[in-house]
Amino acid sequence: MEYIKLNSGEKMPIIGTGTNTYGKENNQYKGKLTGDFTSLEDAIDLGYRSVDAAVSYRNEAGVGETLKKSNVPREEFFITSKLPVSDEYVLTKQAVRQTIDNSLKNFHTDYLDLYLIHHPIENIEHFKQTWEVFEEYYKNGKLKSIGISNFDEKQLNEMKHFATIKPAVNQIQINLKEPNQKLIDLLKNMDITPVAWGPMKATNEQIKHLTAIGKAYNKSWAQVLLRYQIQREIVVIPKSHNKVNQAANLDLFDFELSEEEMKKLSQL
Repeated sequence: MEYIKLNSGEKMPIIGTGTNTYGKENNQYKGKLTGDFTSLEDAIDLGYRSVDAAVSYRNEAGVGETLKKSNVPREEFFITSKLPVSDEYVLTKQAVRQTIDNSLKNFHTDYLDLYLIHHPIENIEHFKQTWEVFEEYYKNGKLKSIGISNFDEKQLNEMKHFATIKPAVNQIQINLKEPNQKLIDLLKNMDITPVAWGPMKATNEQIKHLTAIGKAYNKSWAQVLLRYQIQREIVVIPKSHNKVNQAANLDLFDFELSEEEMKKLSQL
């Protein structure tokens, strides 16, 4: 595994697994909770140690229980979760604290490696007080790193007026369909690590080019796509319910794309 050093000083695995459909009927985001976390158990068995969760996924407790039952030491995991932004979670500082405390309880831990505001908070006062609580939990060691998700340049600039601690990451959609390059460049200039959700999205035409590049390395188009991202120091959190695909998504460290190939992919 390779790691990215966050501005908090913490090291984050460059590949993790998403969890938003784990433990749900028909592997659907809005599916009924089933308690079946075989897919996450498979990922852990294969060596995934970065696990990306969220309160709004509704399965935080099940993910936490699966990590606990794995017998992998807590310190080997990098656990991320996210705070929803509806009023019940951000209306007061106490609501924010209660949500974080509940996440800690769900994961059977006294600290989380990374906690994010899941979406922009439109009410500036709610936004400000939420980040103040995040900073409070960061300072007392219960959150090792704090960050944001789905924020754009405008919202990043808003934060400068009240944040005393810079976000460690911004988790945004990054893939060949939605490259988000301007925002990536901005984040890197601000020393905020870009984390890619939905990293596997590509058009049929793009997949054709990825497949052609992969033949030289005996790699699939998906592996080439993930390699392209991590080679640019972008953290990726792909997710699969298929153990073979899970293994393939980890198998990215025995080849390196050339400068020419990287350039070609950036132009697709």
